[in-house]
Amino acid sequence: MAKILIQTQVYENYGYKWKPKGGSDYYITNFHGTVEQATVSVMAHREQIEYNNEMFREHIINWQLVPDDYVTQYEQDQLDHEGIIRFSPKVL
Repeated sequence: MAKILIQTQVYENYGYKWKPKGGSDYYITNFHGTVEQATVSVMAHREQIEYNNEMFREHIINWQLVPDDYVTQYEQDQLDHEGIIRFSPKVL
């Protein structure tokens, strides 16, 4: 079994330009399928993830199939420093 890790980029509007302001991670768990099926699943979840108005934008920039026990760098940093994961990617 695997899960899909989706990564986004957030931009904020400063009136004269859009500035990148980090992003978010999302998981689609319990995935059983091919890369092509994963693409379909990611695209089906776009409306839950992406956002766009005159002040704020969030867009998918990457996705990948990862093992069920995969942890993001942010999750690993929490484990290394606190011994516990308090903030995980949102599960879709």
